[in-house]
This record gives sequence, structure tokens and C-alpha cells, in this order.
Amino acid sequence: MVEGFLLGVIVTASLTAAGFFWRFYRQTRDKLFFAFALAFAIEGINRMAFLLVDKPSEGSPVIYMVRLVAFLLILGAIVAKNRDSPSSKK
Repeated sequence: MVEGFLLGVIVTASLTAAGFFWRFYRQTRDKLFFAFALAFAIEGINRMAFLLVDKPSEGSPVIYMVRLVAFLLILGAIVAKNRDSPSSKK
């Protein structure tokens, strides 16, 4: 019971963060904000799916693959942002 409530809180927080980053992306068109919005949305949907599974296993490889995709998306956006920065072009 408590686990479901806490997962619901995590889903809500993840999707709220995705909404904020999406708004920042629409204002600035910065790809870093888009990557964060997408990663938080993926995490929120992943946790929501975790709520709907009958007997969820935190150690499932599928869970970790989805999280890996989300984190690699953020990492790739950070690397791309640093490559495009004016201070790196000397």
C-alpha cells in the first residue's frame, strides 16, 4: 500500500518535472531542456508501468534498460551542449 503511494508520488514528480522542462524548451528551444523533459517523461511512464505490473521486480533488466536510455539521453545532451558552447571553440 505504502509502496504504491510512494511510486505515485515519484510518477507525479517525474511528470511534473517533465512538464517544466518542456515549457523551458518551448521558450528557449534549447535541446538540453528537451532531453531532460523526455528523460523525466520516460522515467515517469516507467514508474507508472511499474505500478501496473502485478509482481514488479526492481531487479528486472527491462527496468534498468529504460533507465539507462533516460540517463544516456541526458548525458548525450550534456555532451552536445558542451561541444556547442562558445568557450570550447578557441
